[in-house]
Amino acid sequence: MGLYFLLLIVGFCWAQYSPNTLSGRTSIVHLFEWRWADIALECERYLAPNGFGGVQISPPNENVIITDPRQPWWERYQPISYKLCTRSGNETEFRDMVTRCNNVGVHIYVDAVINHMCGANAGAGDHATCGSYFNAKTEDFPAVPYSGWDFNDHKCKSRSGDIEDYHDISQVRDCRLVSLLDLALEKDYVRSKVAEYMNYLIDIGVAGFRIDAAKHMWPGDVEAILDKLKDLNTKWFSAGAKPFVYQEVIDLGGEPIKSRDYFGNGRVTEFKYGAKLGTVIRKWNGEKMAYLKNWGEGWGFMPSDRALVFVDNHDNQRGHGAGGASILTFWDARLYKMGVGFMLAHPYGFTRVMSSFRWPRYFVNGRDVNDWVGPPSNPDGSTKAVTINPDTTCGNDWVCEHRWRQIKNMVIFRNVVDGQPFSNWWDNGSNQVAFGRGNKGFIVFNNDDWSLNVTLQTGLPAGTYCDVISGQKEGDSCTALEVHIAPDGMANFLISNEDEDPFIAIHVDAKL
Repeated sequence: MGLYFLLLIVGFCWAQYSPNTLSGRTSIVHLFEWRWADIALECERYLAPNGFGGVQISPPNENVIITDPRQPWWERYQPISYKLCTRSGNETEFRDMVTRCNNVGVHIYVDAVINHMCGANAGAGDHATCGSYFNAKTEDFPAVPYSGWDFNDHKCKSRSGDIEDYHDISQVRDCRLVSLLDLALEKDYVRSKVAEYMNYLIDIGVAGFRIDAAKHMWPGDVEAILDKLKDLNTKWFSAGAKPFVYQEVIDLGGEPIKSRDYFGNGRVTEFKYGAKLGTVIRKWNGEKMAYLKNWGEGWGFMPSDRALVFVDNHDNQRGHGAGGASILTFWDARLYKMGVGFMLAHPYGFTRVMSSFRWPRYFVNGRDVNDWVGPPSNPDGSTKAVTINPDTTCGNDWVCEHRWRQIKNMVIFRNVVDGQPFSNWWDNGSNQVAFGRGNKGFIVFNNDDWSLNVTLQTGLPAGTYCDVISGQKEGDSCTALEVHIAPDGMANFLISNEDEDPFIAIHVDAKL
Protein backbone atom coordinates (compact mmCIF):
# COMPACT_ATOMS: atom_id res chain seq x y z
CA MET A 1 0.00 0.00 0.00
CA GLY A 2 2.78 2.42 1.01
CA LEU A 3 4.67 1.89 -2.25
CA TYR A 4 1.48 2.29 -4.30
CA PHE A 5 0.72 5.60 -2.57
CA LEU A 6 4.28 6.80 -3.17
CA LEU A 7 3.97 6.00 -6.88
CA LEU A 8 0.69 7.88 -6.95
CA ILE A 9 2.36 11.01 -5.53
CA VAL A 10 5.36 10.70 -7.83
CA GLY A 11 3.01 10.21 -10.77
CA PHE A 12 1.18 13.40 -9.94
CA CYS A 13 4.39 15.38 -9.45
CA TRP A 14 5.66 14.35 -12.87
CA ALA A 15 2.44 14.89 -14.75
CA GLN A 16 2.75 18.61 -15.43
CA TYR A 17 6.18 18.15 -17.06
CA SER A 18 4.89 15.75 -19.69
CA PRO A 19 3.74 17.56 -22.83
CA ASN A 20 0.81 15.21 -23.48
CA THR A 21 1.76 14.96 -27.16
CA LEU A 22 0.97 11.72 -28.96
CA SER A 23 3.73 9.12 -28.74
CA GLY A 24 6.39 9.84 -31.37
CA ARG A 25 5.54 13.56 -31.61
CA THR A 26 8.20 15.67 -29.97
CA SER A 27 7.66 19.36 -30.84
CA ILE A 28 5.00 22.04 -30.75
CA VAL A 29 4.66 25.14 -32.93
CA HIS A 30 3.60 28.62 -31.84
CA LEU A 31 1.09 29.84 -34.44
CA PHE A 32 1.40 33.42 -33.20
CA GLU A 33 -1.77 35.51 -33.71
CA TRP A 34 -3.36 32.94 -36.06
CA ARG A 35 -7.15 32.73 -36.27
CA TRP A 36 -8.78 29.64 -34.75
CA ALA A 37 -10.30 28.71 -38.14
CA ASP A 38 -6.84 28.72 -39.76
CA ILE A 39 -5.28 26.68 -36.94
CA ALA A 40 -8.00 24.01 -37.30
CA LEU A 41 -7.23 23.74 -41.02
CA GLU A 42 -3.47 23.70 -40.41
CA CYS A 43 -3.79 20.86 -37.89
CA GLU A 44 -5.63 18.76 -40.46
CA ARG A 45 -3.76 19.58 -43.66
CA TYR A 46 -0.17 20.05 -42.45
CA LEU A 47 0.67 19.64 -38.76
CA ALA A 48 -0.76 16.14 -38.27
CA PRO A 49 0.69 14.65 -41.49
CA ASN A 50 4.13 16.10 -40.65
CA GLY A 51 4.32 14.87 -37.06
CA PHE A 52 3.85 18.12 -35.09
CA GLY A 53 2.69 17.39 -31.55
CA GLY A 54 0.75 20.54 -30.82
CA VAL A 55 0.13 24.25 -31.19
CA GLN A 56 0.73 27.09 -28.76
CA ILE A 57 -2.04 29.60 -29.47
CA SER A 58 -2.32 33.28 -28.66
CA PRO A 59 -4.37 34.19 -25.55
CA PRO A 60 -8.02 33.17 -26.24
CA ASN A 61 -9.66 35.38 -23.61
CA GLU A 62 -11.18 38.83 -24.05
CA ASN A 63 -8.63 41.65 -24.26
CA VAL A 64 -8.69 45.44 -24.41
CA ILE A 65 -8.78 47.01 -27.89
CA ILE A 66 -5.95 49.53 -28.19
CA THR A 67 -6.19 52.26 -30.84
CA ASP A 68 -2.90 54.09 -30.22
CA PRO A 69 -0.90 52.37 -31.60
CA ARG A 70 -3.53 50.57 -33.66
CA GLN A 71 -4.24 47.08 -32.32
CA PRO A 72 -0.67 46.07 -31.41
CA TRP A 73 0.16 42.40 -30.88
CA TRP A 74 0.56 43.08 -27.16
CA GLU A 75 -3.07 44.04 -26.64
CA ARG A 76 -3.65 40.27 -26.47
CA TYR A 77 -1.71 40.36 -23.19
CA GLN A 78 -4.15 42.81 -21.55
CA PRO A 79 -7.16 40.81 -20.30
CA ILE A 80 -10.61 42.30 -19.67
CA SER A 81 -12.39 39.01 -18.89
CA TYR A 82 -12.09 35.26 -19.35
CA LYS A 83 -14.74 35.12 -22.09
CA LEU A 84 -13.47 33.41 -25.22
CA CYS A 85 -13.63 36.08 -27.92
CA THR A 86 -10.62 37.72 -29.54
CA ARG A 87 -9.50 38.71 -33.01
CA SER A 88 -8.55 35.04 -33.46
CA GLY A 89 -12.21 34.08 -33.21
CA ASN A 90 -15.19 33.44 -30.93
CA GLU A 91 -15.93 30.55 -28.56
CA THR A 92 -17.66 28.45 -31.24
CA GLU A 93 -14.59 28.74 -33.50
CA PHE A 94 -12.31 28.03 -30.54
CA ARG A 95 -14.17 24.83 -29.63
CA ASP A 96 -14.17 23.75 -33.27
CA MET A 97 -10.39 24.24 -33.47
CA VAL A 98 -9.68 22.27 -30.28
CA THR A 99 -11.93 19.42 -31.38
CA ARG A 100 -10.57 19.23 -34.93
CA CYS A 101 -6.93 19.46 -33.87
CA ASN A 102 -7.36 16.86 -31.10
CA ASN A 103 -9.14 14.56 -33.54
CA VAL A 104 -5.99 14.43 -35.72
CA GLY A 105 -3.66 14.11 -32.72
CA VAL A 106 -2.41 17.70 -32.59
CA HIS A 107 -2.94 19.23 -29.16
CA ILE A 108 -3.64 22.81 -28.10
CA TYR A 109 -1.57 24.73 -25.52
CA VAL A 110 -3.11 27.97 -24.30
CA ASP A 111 -1.10 31.10 -23.56
CA ALA A 112 -2.63 31.86 -20.14
CA VAL A 113 -2.43 35.53 -19.07
CA ILE A 114 -3.27 35.29 -15.37
CA ASN A 115 -0.79 37.61 -13.63
CA HIS A 116 -2.64 40.80 -14.48
CA MET A 117 -5.50 42.51 -16.27
CA CYS A 118 -5.17 45.46 -18.68
CA GLY A 119 -2.92 48.49 -18.31
CA ALA A 120 -3.77 51.14 -15.70
CA ASN A 121 -4.30 53.72 -18.46
CA ALA A 122 -6.71 51.65 -20.56
CA GLY A 123 -9.61 53.91 -19.58
CA ALA A 124 -13.22 52.87 -19.07
CA GLY A 125 -15.83 51.63 -21.51
CA ASP A 126 -16.58 48.59 -23.63
CA HIS A 127 -13.56 48.82 -25.99
CA ALA A 128 -12.84 45.11 -25.52
CA THR A 129 -13.03 42.12 -27.85
CA CYS A 130 -16.34 40.80 -26.44
CA GLY A 131 -17.68 44.27 -25.69
CA SER A 132 -17.52 43.81 -21.92
CA TYR A 133 -17.57 46.99 -19.81
CA PHE A 134 -14.54 47.72 -17.58
CA ASN A 135 -12.95 50.62 -15.73
CA ALA A 136 -9.17 50.36 -15.40
CA LYS A 137 -8.92 53.41 -13.12
CA THR A 138 -11.27 51.92 -10.50
CA GLU A 139 -10.04 48.35 -11.25
CA ASP A 140 -13.57 47.26 -12.04
CA PHE A 141 -13.95 44.21 -14.30
CA PRO A 142 -17.59 43.13 -13.86
CA ALA A 143 -17.38 40.46 -16.57
CA VAL A 144 -15.13 38.33 -14.30
CA PRO A 145 -15.98 39.92 -11.77
CA TYR A 146 -12.91 41.58 -10.20
CA SER A 147 -12.94 44.78 -8.16
CA GLY A 148 -10.28 46.93 -6.52
CA TRP A 149 -10.03 44.41 -3.66
CA ASP A 150 -8.61 41.84 -6.08
CA PHE A 151 -5.40 43.69 -6.98
CA ASN A 152 -1.99 44.08 -5.34
CA ASP A 153 -1.80 47.88 -4.99
CA HIS A 154 -1.60 47.67 -1.20
CA LYS A 155 1.27 45.15 -1.39
CA CYS A 156 3.44 47.02 -3.89
CA LYS A 157 6.22 49.05 -2.26
CA SER A 158 7.57 50.93 -5.28
CA ARG A 159 6.99 54.68 -5.62
CA SER A 160 5.25 54.46 -9.02
CA GLY A 161 3.31 51.26 -8.38
CA ASP A 162 5.26 49.68 -11.26
CA ILE A 163 8.25 47.34 -11.06
CA GLU A 164 11.31 49.60 -10.75
CA ASP A 165 13.96 47.25 -9.37
CA TYR A 166 14.36 43.69 -10.66
CA HIS A 167 16.65 42.92 -7.71
CA ASP A 168 13.72 43.37 -5.32
CA ILE A 169 11.80 40.06 -5.45
CA SER A 170 8.66 41.47 -3.82
CA GLN A 171 8.52 44.34 -6.30
CA VAL A 172 8.85 42.00 -9.27
CA ARG A 173 5.92 39.93 -7.99
CA ASP A 174 3.66 42.44 -6.23
CA CYS A 175 4.00 45.56 -8.40
CA ARG A 176 2.71 46.29 -11.88
CA LEU A 177 4.61 44.95 -14.86
CA VAL A 178 4.70 47.93 -17.27
CA SER A 179 1.56 49.38 -15.57
CA LEU A 180 -0.51 46.18 -16.02
CA LEU A 181 -2.98 45.85 -13.13
CA ASP A 182 -1.46 43.16 -10.90
CA LEU A 183 -3.88 40.53 -9.60
CA ALA A 184 -3.80 39.56 -5.91
CA LEU A 185 -3.14 35.88 -6.52
CA GLU A 186 -2.75 35.14 -2.81
CA LYS A 187 -6.55 35.60 -2.49
CA ASP A 188 -8.48 32.39 -2.83
CA TYR A 189 -11.24 34.22 -4.72
CA VAL A 190 -8.80 35.39 -7.42
CA ARG A 191 -7.14 31.96 -7.59
CA SER A 192 -10.58 30.40 -8.03
CA LYS A 193 -11.57 32.74 -10.88
CA VAL A 194 -8.30 31.98 -12.70
CA ALA A 195 -8.70 28.22 -12.12
CA GLU A 196 -12.32 28.42 -13.30
CA TYR A 197 -11.09 29.93 -16.59
CA MET A 198 -8.36 27.30 -17.01
CA ASN A 199 -10.73 24.46 -16.12
CA TYR A 200 -13.24 25.73 -18.69
CA LEU A 201 -10.47 25.39 -21.30
CA ILE A 202 -9.52 21.92 -20.00
CA ASP A 203 -13.14 20.80 -20.38
CA ILE A 204 -13.11 22.04 -23.98
CA GLY A 205 -10.06 19.83 -24.56
CA VAL A 206 -6.82 21.82 -24.30
CA ALA A 207 -3.67 19.88 -23.35
CA GLY A 208 -1.79 22.45 -21.31
CA PHE A 209 -0.76 26.02 -20.67
CA ARG A 210 2.06 28.46 -21.19
CA ILE A 211 1.91 30.53 -18.02
CA ASP A 212 2.62 34.09 -19.15
CA ALA A 213 4.71 36.30 -16.82
CA ALA A 214 5.20 33.48 -14.27
CA LYS A 215 8.27 35.30 -12.95
CA HIS A 216 5.89 38.05 -11.78
CA MET A 217 3.87 35.64 -9.63
CA TRP A 218 4.89 33.92 -6.41
CA PRO A 219 5.62 30.23 -7.16
CA GLY A 220 3.29 29.26 -4.32
CA ASP A 221 0.42 31.24 -5.86
CA VAL A 222 0.96 29.51 -9.21
CA GLU A 223 1.01 26.17 -7.39
CA ALA A 224 -2.24 26.97 -5.58
CA ILE A 225 -3.96 27.69 -8.91
CA LEU A 226 -2.56 24.54 -10.55
CA ASP A 227 -3.77 22.49 -7.57
CA LYS A 228 -7.33 23.53 -8.50
CA LEU A 229 -7.07 22.27 -12.08
CA LYS A 230 -8.95 19.26 -13.37
CA ASP A 231 -7.46 16.30 -15.20
CA LEU A 232 -7.54 16.52 -19.00
CA ASN A 233 -10.64 15.62 -21.01
CA THR A 234 -10.76 11.81 -21.34
CA LYS A 235 -12.27 12.07 -24.82
CA TRP A 236 -8.71 12.69 -26.07
CA PHE A 237 -6.40 12.05 -23.10
CA SER A 238 -5.81 9.08 -20.81
CA ALA A 239 -7.58 9.08 -17.45
CA GLY A 240 -5.66 11.06 -14.83
CA ALA A 241 -3.59 13.02 -17.36
CA LYS A 242 -2.61 16.46 -16.03
CA PRO A 243 -2.26 19.61 -18.12
CA PHE A 244 1.25 20.29 -19.43
CA VAL A 245 2.56 23.44 -17.75
CA TYR A 246 5.44 25.61 -18.95
CA GLN A 247 6.08 28.86 -17.18
CA GLU A 248 7.53 32.02 -18.75
CA VAL A 249 10.44 32.90 -16.48
CA ILE A 250 13.16 35.06 -17.99
CA ASP A 251 16.31 34.12 -16.09
CA LEU A 252 19.51 35.04 -17.91
CA GLY A 253 21.42 35.10 -14.61
CA GLY A 254 22.13 38.22 -12.55
CA GLU A 255 18.72 38.52 -10.87
CA PRO A 256 17.54 36.99 -7.59
CA ILE A 257 14.51 35.24 -9.17
CA LYS A 258 15.63 31.90 -10.63
CA SER A 259 14.01 29.47 -13.04
CA ARG A 260 14.47 26.72 -10.47
CA ASP A 261 12.06 28.49 -8.09
CA TYR A 262 9.30 27.29 -10.46
CA PHE A 263 10.35 23.67 -11.15
CA GLY A 264 7.79 22.41 -8.63
CA ASN A 265 4.97 23.63 -10.86
CA GLY A 266 6.05 22.40 -14.29
CA ARG A 267 8.56 23.14 -16.99
CA VAL A 268 10.14 26.56 -17.47
CA THR A 269 11.14 28.50 -20.58
CA GLU A 270 14.95 28.38 -20.96
CA PHE A 271 15.72 31.84 -22.36
CA LYS A 272 19.48 31.26 -22.16
CA TYR A 273 19.08 28.68 -24.95
CA GLY A 274 18.26 31.00 -27.84
CA ALA A 275 20.48 33.81 -26.56
CA LYS A 276 23.56 31.54 -26.40
CA LEU A 277 22.83 29.58 -29.57
CA GLY A 278 22.41 32.83 -31.50
CA THR A 279 25.76 34.08 -30.21
CA VAL A 280 27.45 30.83 -31.30
CA ILE A 281 25.91 30.65 -34.77
CA ARG A 282 26.60 34.35 -35.39
CA LYS A 283 30.20 33.66 -34.22
CA TRP A 284 30.12 36.63 -31.86
CA ASN A 285 32.46 37.04 -28.86
CA GLY A 286 34.83 34.36 -30.19
CA GLU A 287 32.18 31.64 -29.88
CA LYS A 288 32.49 28.53 -32.08
CA MET A 289 30.17 25.64 -32.87
CA ALA A 290 32.92 23.31 -31.61
CA TYR A 291 32.06 24.56 -28.11
CA LEU A 292 28.55 23.05 -28.44
CA LYS A 293 29.89 19.57 -27.62
CA ASN A 294 28.54 19.85 -24.05
CA TRP A 295 25.46 21.93 -25.00
CA GLY A 296 22.67 21.86 -22.43
CA GLU A 297 23.31 21.57 -18.73
CA GLY A 298 27.04 21.91 -19.49
CA TRP A 299 26.34 25.49 -20.55
CA GLY A 300 24.63 26.31 -17.24
CA PHE A 301 21.11 25.61 -18.48
CA MET A 302 18.36 24.08 -16.34
CA PRO A 303 17.90 20.27 -16.33
CA SER A 304 16.70 19.00 -19.72
CA ASP A 305 13.51 17.48 -18.28
CA ARG A 306 12.48 20.89 -16.92
CA ALA A 307 13.27 22.95 -20.03
CA LEU A 308 11.02 24.30 -22.79
CA VAL A 309 13.40 25.46 -25.52
CA PHE A 310 13.17 27.67 -28.60
CA VAL A 311 15.46 29.62 -30.92
CA ASP A 312 13.21 32.70 -30.80
CA ASN A 313 9.78 33.60 -29.44
CA HIS A 314 7.17 36.25 -30.18
CA ASP A 315 8.80 38.69 -27.74
CA ASN A 316 12.50 38.40 -28.44
CA GLN A 317 12.19 38.14 -32.23
CA ARG A 318 11.18 41.83 -32.06
CA GLY A 319 13.59 42.92 -29.33
CA HIS A 320 11.18 42.53 -26.38
CA GLY A 321 11.68 40.09 -23.52
CA ALA A 322 15.12 38.56 -23.33
CA GLY A 323 18.16 37.63 -25.37
CA GLY A 324 19.07 40.85 -27.10
CA ALA A 325 20.56 41.23 -30.56
CA SER A 326 21.97 37.69 -30.74
CA ILE A 327 18.51 36.10 -31.15
CA LEU A 328 18.15 34.38 -34.54
CA THR A 329 14.87 34.96 -36.41
CA PHE A 330 13.31 34.45 -39.83
CA TRP A 331 14.87 37.80 -40.85
CA ASP A 332 18.24 35.93 -40.73
CA ALA A 333 16.87 32.91 -42.63
CA ARG A 334 20.13 31.10 -43.43
CA LEU A 335 21.50 31.22 -39.88
CA TYR A 336 18.01 30.69 -38.45
CA LYS A 337 17.52 27.38 -40.27
CA MET A 338 20.88 26.20 -38.90
CA GLY A 339 19.89 27.22 -35.37
CA VAL A 340 16.50 25.50 -35.54
CA GLY A 341 18.14 22.47 -37.18
CA PHE A 342 20.63 22.21 -34.32
CA MET A 343 17.88 22.57 -31.70
CA LEU A 344 15.69 19.89 -33.26
CA ALA A 345 18.60 17.46 -33.67
CA HIS A 346 19.91 17.90 -30.12
CA PRO A 347 18.24 15.91 -27.32
CA TYR A 348 18.13 18.75 -24.77
CA GLY A 349 14.73 20.10 -23.69
CA PHE A 350 11.22 20.04 -25.12
CA THR A 351 11.22 22.00 -28.37
CA ARG A 352 8.92 24.74 -29.64
CA VAL A 353 9.11 26.04 -33.21
CA MET A 354 8.12 29.65 -33.99
CA SER A 355 5.69 30.66 -36.73
CA SER A 356 5.60 34.41 -37.26
CA PHE A 357 4.07 37.20 -39.27
CA ARG A 358 6.09 39.82 -41.17
CA TRP A 359 5.94 43.42 -40.03
CA PRO A 360 7.53 46.60 -41.43
CA ARG A 361 10.72 46.75 -39.35
CA TYR A 362 12.11 50.27 -39.09
CA PHE A 363 15.21 50.92 -37.02
CA VAL A 364 15.87 54.29 -35.42
CA ASN A 365 19.01 54.48 -33.25
CA GLY A 366 19.17 50.68 -33.16
CA ARG A 367 15.57 50.19 -32.03
CA ASP A 368 12.73 48.91 -34.20
CA VAL A 369 10.05 51.61 -33.83
CA ASN A 370 7.51 49.22 -35.41
CA ASP A 371 8.05 46.41 -32.88
CA TRP A 372 4.40 46.88 -31.76
CA VAL A 373 2.76 46.09 -35.11
CA GLY A 374 0.01 43.48 -34.88
CA PRO A 375 -0.81 40.63 -37.27
CA PRO A 376 -1.62 41.10 -40.97
CA SER A 377 -5.06 42.68 -40.93
CA ASN A 378 -7.89 43.98 -43.08
CA PRO A 379 -8.90 47.67 -43.12
CA ASP A 380 -11.55 46.95 -40.44
CA GLY A 381 -8.88 45.60 -38.08
CA SER A 382 -9.83 41.93 -38.44
CA THR A 383 -6.95 39.48 -38.82
CA LYS A 384 -6.21 38.27 -42.35
CA ALA A 385 -6.62 34.59 -43.19
CA VAL A 386 -3.52 32.45 -43.63
CA THR A 387 -3.45 31.69 -47.35
CA ILE A 388 -1.37 28.82 -48.76
CA ASN A 389 0.64 29.36 -51.95
CA PRO A 390 1.09 26.67 -54.64
CA ASP A 391 4.66 26.04 -53.34
CA THR A 392 3.20 25.33 -49.82
CA THR A 393 4.51 28.59 -48.31
CA CYS A 394 2.06 31.08 -46.81
CA GLY A 395 0.71 34.35 -48.19
CA ASN A 396 -0.74 37.51 -46.60
CA ASP A 397 2.56 38.22 -44.79
CA TRP A 398 2.36 35.06 -42.66
CA VAL A 399 5.94 33.72 -42.51
CA CYS A 400 5.10 30.10 -41.60
CA GLU A 401 8.65 29.06 -40.68
CA HIS A 402 7.17 25.70 -39.63
CA ARG A 403 6.40 25.07 -43.32
CA TRP A 404 9.96 25.75 -44.49
CA ARG A 405 11.15 22.37 -45.81
CA GLN A 406 14.32 22.43 -43.69
CA ILE A 407 12.42 23.08 -40.44
CA LYS A 408 9.50 20.73 -41.13
CA ASN A 409 11.94 17.94 -42.02
CA MET A 410 13.90 18.53 -38.80
CA VAL A 411 10.66 18.26 -36.78
CA ILE A 412 10.29 14.83 -38.40
CA PHE A 413 14.01 14.07 -37.71
CA ARG A 414 13.44 14.72 -33.98
CA ASN A 415 10.48 12.35 -33.96
CA VAL A 416 12.52 9.62 -35.67
CA VAL A 417 15.50 9.87 -33.27
CA ASP A 418 13.40 10.30 -30.10
CA GLY A 419 14.96 8.45 -27.16
CA GLN A 420 18.30 7.88 -28.93
CA PRO A 421 21.52 9.02 -27.23
CA PHE A 422 23.65 11.97 -28.32
CA SER A 423 26.56 10.24 -30.08
CA ASN A 424 29.52 10.36 -32.50
CA TRP A 425 30.38 14.03 -31.95
CA TRP A 426 32.98 15.47 -34.33
CA ASP A 427 34.34 18.99 -34.74
CA ASN A 428 37.24 20.66 -36.53
CA GLY A 429 38.03 22.91 -33.58
CA SER A 430 36.12 25.72 -35.31
CA ASN A 431 32.61 25.88 -36.81
CA GLN A 432 32.33 22.53 -38.54
CA VAL A 433 30.55 20.02 -36.29
CA ALA A 434 28.62 16.78 -36.55
CA PHE A 435 26.78 14.47 -34.20
CA GLY A 436 24.46 11.49 -34.27
CA ARG A 437 21.44 10.27 -32.37
CA GLY A 438 22.29 6.62 -31.72
CA ASN A 439 21.61 4.51 -34.79
CA LYS A 440 18.70 6.61 -36.07
CA GLY A 441 20.03 9.98 -37.29
CA PHE A 442 23.10 12.09 -38.06
CA ILE A 443 23.64 15.81 -38.78
CA VAL A 444 26.63 17.81 -40.07
CA PHE A 445 27.09 21.61 -40.02
CA ASN A 446 29.57 23.84 -41.84
CA ASN A 447 29.45 27.35 -40.39
CA ASP A 448 33.06 28.13 -41.34
CA ASP A 449 34.14 30.37 -44.24
CA TRP A 450 35.68 27.42 -46.09
CA SER A 451 34.32 24.15 -47.43
CA LEU A 452 33.94 20.93 -45.46
CA ASN A 453 35.10 17.61 -46.87
CA VAL A 454 35.31 14.89 -44.25
CA THR A 455 34.59 11.20 -43.70
CA LEU A 456 32.78 10.55 -40.44
CA GLN A 457 31.40 7.71 -38.33
CA THR A 458 27.62 8.13 -38.46
CA GLY A 459 26.53 5.18 -36.33
CA LEU A 460 23.86 4.43 -38.96
CA PRO A 461 23.20 1.20 -40.89
CA ALA A 462 24.79 0.93 -44.34
CA GLY A 463 22.84 2.24 -47.31
CA THR A 464 21.82 5.30 -49.28
CA TYR A 465 20.10 8.12 -47.41
CA CYS A 466 18.37 11.30 -48.59
CA ASP A 467 19.54 14.56 -47.08
CA VAL A 468 16.38 16.11 -45.59
CA ILE A 469 17.76 19.66 -45.72
CA SER A 470 18.47 20.11 -49.45
CA GLY A 471 15.49 17.91 -50.30
CA GLN A 472 13.80 14.78 -49.01
CA LYS A 473 12.88 11.20 -49.80
CA GLU A 474 9.96 10.89 -52.21
CA GLY A 475 8.97 7.41 -53.23
CA ASP A 476 12.12 5.43 -54.05
CA SER A 477 14.40 8.39 -54.71
CA CYS A 478 15.86 11.57 -53.25
CA THR A 479 14.82 15.00 -54.53
CA ALA A 480 18.33 16.33 -53.80
CA LEU A 481 21.55 15.13 -52.15
CA GLU A 482 22.20 11.46 -51.43
CA VAL A 483 24.53 10.24 -48.66
CA HIS A 484 26.14 6.79 -48.97
CA ILE A 485 26.99 5.01 -45.72
CA ALA A 486 29.50 2.16 -45.87
CA PRO A 487 29.06 -1.14 -43.97
CA ASP A 488 31.31 0.22 -41.18
CA GLY A 489 29.03 3.25 -40.67
CA MET A 490 31.42 5.72 -42.34
CA ALA A 491 30.23 8.33 -44.83
CA ASN A 492 31.82 11.21 -46.72
CA PHE A 493 30.29 14.67 -46.39
CA LEU A 494 30.97 17.62 -48.66
CA ILE A 495 29.43 20.98 -47.71
CA SER A 496 30.45 24.23 -49.36
CA ASN A 497 30.36 27.36 -47.22
CA GLU A 498 28.48 28.89 -50.16
CA ASP A 499 25.59 26.39 -49.99
CA GLU A 500 22.12 27.82 -49.47
CA ASP A 501 21.90 25.67 -46.32
CA PRO A 502 25.35 24.62 -45.14
CA PHE A 503 24.18 21.55 -43.23
CA ILE A 504 23.12 17.95 -44.00
CA ALA A 505 20.76 15.75 -41.97
CA ILE A 506 19.93 12.10 -42.53
CA HIS A 507 17.77 9.62 -40.62
CA VAL A 508 16.61 6.03 -40.99
CA ASP A 509 13.16 6.99 -42.32
CA ALA A 510 14.88 8.82 -45.22
CA LYS A 511 16.83 5.73 -46.29
CA LEU A 512 16.25 4.36 -49.77
